[in-house]
Amino acid sequence: MMGDARPIGVFDSGVGGLTVLRALNARLPGESTLYLGDTARVPYGTKSPAVVTRYSLKNAAFLVDRDIKLLVVACNTATAAALPALEQGLAIPVIGVVAPGARAAAAAAPPSGRVAVVGTPATIKSGAYTHALRALRPDVEVVGRACPLFVPLAEEGWTDGEVPRLVAERYLGDLRGRVDALVLGCTHYPLLKDAISGVLGPGTRLVDSAEATAAEVAERLQSAGLLAPAGAVPHHGFNVTDVPDRFVEVGARFLGRGLPGAEQVDISFA
Repeated sequence: MMGDARPIGVFDSGVGGLTVLRALNARLPGESTLYLGDTARVPYGTKSPAVVTRYSLKNAAFLVDRDIKLLVVACNTATAAALPALEQGLAIPVIGVVAPGARAAAAAAPPSGRVAVVGTPATIKSGAYTHALRALRPDVEVVGRACPLFVPLAEEGWTDGEVPRLVAERYLGDLRGRVDALVLGCTHYPLLKDAISGVLGPGTRLVDSAEATAAEVAERLQSAGLLAPAGAVPHHGFNVTDVPDRFVEVGARFLGRGLPGAEQVDISFA
């Protein structure tokens, strides 16, 4: 059979990247995947670019040692800080979440429109989405907004009701009716789509970087002849760098289905 049955490697600082994995599984149901959540070092969003890059290179080394065929950096903070180092250091294709999300937002915005980007403080401070959007659409105005409380809300399962609505109102209420598209620039934020869209109103289109990333992975695998063989049985592995109990419990909400379990691994010397 033609094709490549090796798994797609995916890493994030914790559970958030499971929204990207969920989109990948939906788009490419025949592909095997291997996920690494660096739960011992989470969160990445408050750390320096140099530290995030060091952690990302260790994560990548762990997955590459397990013979992945493509690496997905399913973390906006890691993509913003470490993607160039990963692309330079690895012999396999590497795809981050920023460029696909920026392309989707650029396509969604009208001429001379306005796009908001929400993410962790590190992602917003990096300006990664702003640079990517302006390169694609110089006519579009970009507004960045750090929304750090969205992360614990998503992990606690507080995704609907008064609490997330009030938090979203505090962060984004001043943008109501003033932006054409909003990029969910953190992998936790898709769980809060309803609260966010409820504040912004129907005139603002939400752009999910996870879905855009899955589409790019599918295109890259097909163009490179790396799709899994027809009829191949996919396998999905989960690894974490700290005890897996909470990851398995919380991760089910992000993945949209139960996790069979996760193996705790040590990547300190990877």
